Amino acid sequence: MRSAVILVGGEARRANGQEKYFFKYEGKTFIDRLIESLTLVVDEIILVARDPEQCKRFSAITGVRCITDIRPGTGPIGGLHAGTLAARGEVIFVSACDMPCVDPQVIAHLFNRIDNYDAAIPSWNSEMLEPLHAVYRRTALIGYLEDHASLSLRTMVRGLNTLYVPIDEIRAIDHELKTFTNINKIEDLERINRVRK
Repeated sequence: MRSAVILVGGEARRANGQEKYFFKYEGKTFIDRLIESLTLVVDEIILVARDPEQCKRFSAITGVRCITDIRPGTGPIGGLHAGTLAARGEVIFVSACDMPCVDPQVIAHLFNRIDNYDAAIPSWNSEMLEPLHAVYRRTALIGYLEDHASLSLRTMVRGLNTLYVPIDEIRAIDHELKTFTNINKIEDLERINRVRK
């Protein structure tokens, strides 16, 4: 079984306090686009929110579960911890909520590449990784997240038996690498919507 965990609990500081998952691209919200793509390759989708109040914002979305952070205030690694504990799949695709162009074929490729590794992480170079567009083995994440000092995803990735998937391998599937499109600011959103016109 394959799971997907989408981290939606960020504070949206860089987006003028607006919630990025409801930004629109090509007429659909980011969260709708993500869910649409993920349903093609996973068996369950889990949204990890800050609190029950935030979970209510997703009540109209069918076919997903919304859970809340168990360790609030610990950033993405806290959301990953809660999502991993809730997931039923042996392997988990993890995504940020501000990636509206995630490519199901790329995700499928990462699932296929994990093999006996703990994680399959797209890698631009030794320093530039995509830990929030990656596939992890659930048991390895649980083992690491039970007891860790650092809140850094990079430190976590280095502590796992990780397969670094070269970007050129991804480019063979997604030529423009749109799958990694990441929207942090209103200006970024306006720019990608302008490009489409």
